[in-house]
Amino acid sequence: MSIKYKIVSFFVLLIIVIQFYPVDKPVIINKNPNDLIAATSPSNKIALKIKNACYDCHSNESKLPWYSNLAPSKWLVYDHIIEGRNELNLSNWNTYNKEDKAEILDDISTVLYDNEMPLKNYTLLHSEAKLTEEDKELIINWTDDLLDSLYE
Repeated sequence: MSIKYKIVSFFVLLIIVIQFYPVDKPVIINKNPNDLIAATSPSNKIALKIKNACYDCHSNESKLPWYSNLAPSKWLVYDHIIEGRNELNLSNWNTYNKEDKAEILDDISTVLYDNEMPLKNYTLLHSEAKLTEEDKELIINWTDDLLDSLYE
């Protein structure tokens, strides 16, 4: 056997073996009564933009792409979802108190204004998540209006 064959065989075997490494898959729940969009009823355009740009990582409604079933990419995808949900879970909107909601809305505006979200590496694979400046302004204005309504 040639060295090239042994190296290729090793990597093929390694890829097969790592598929069995256990990792916690994020729970997907599509009916979330405490959800931000369900609770606040934004326009269809805003709701679609938020769903496409935010919900895969920041809600219980994550849509897992095909490559999330293959290691090592599934480790990264699952980790991003779990980390995103820990930072902010929009499926839990109605469980937050008024102060937390106000802080979340302010944070949403800030990360959009500063171009921190959605993450660039996410939008490379998910073009529907890209937000134009107009989209960002629309969402920021909506979050500002929603923030104002919390204190009416």
